Amino acid sequence: MPLIAFNKPYGVVSQFTPEGRWQGLSDYLTLPEYRVAGRLDADSEGLLLLTDDGRLQARIAEPRHKLPKCYWAQVEGIPDEIALTQLRAGPVLNDGPTRSCQVEVLPEDIEATRLWPRTPPIRFRKEIPTTWLAITLTEGRNRQVKRMCAAVGFPVLRLVRVSVGGISLFDANQGHALSLGQSATIPVAQLHHVT
Repeated sequence: MPLIAFNKPYGVVSQFTPEGRWQGLSDYLTLPEYRVAGRLDADSEGLLLLTDDGRLQARIAEPRHKLPKCYWAQVEGIPDEIALTQLRAGPVLNDGPTRSCQVEVLPEDIEATRLWPRTPPIRFRKEIPTTWLAITLTEGRNRQVKRMCAAVGFPVLRLVRVSVGGISLFDANQGHALSLGQSATIPVAQLHHVT
């Protein structure tokens, strides 16, 4: 029962069956006995974990386990220290306050040096700069990173999940998967942390 790490491209839903204009995982993977452990929206990219172990799936996906998930968000504009502090503190959303989280401003060249080009590319506006943020959460609400950034005035243009627990996506090319085996799973201490 190894974990599978899939680098999900933009435009792919987190299920095997295609949905509307979006491709499904079956366009990339043939793993009918595997289930997604922690969804990503079709318009988000990056690390998607799959497993055939229901208990492991629940430990990864359920917010009560507080497994850290890191996202790189390209936002419109340049957040000031006030906005970054609000993000770190956890802004209040329409479904309640969010937990505090880690937020770092990434180097300007991060997209060129660590990421792949997105197809289709984000909208480009010469007069409006963008900033890449690394946001690490321990909860997983629907579209949470996008809603948090919008709440402090910086809409997300591109969102990439780069890690879950100690697993990073940088060993898999976009649209490809790696079998992590049992020895490379998320640390047991993180999987059993329940409050």
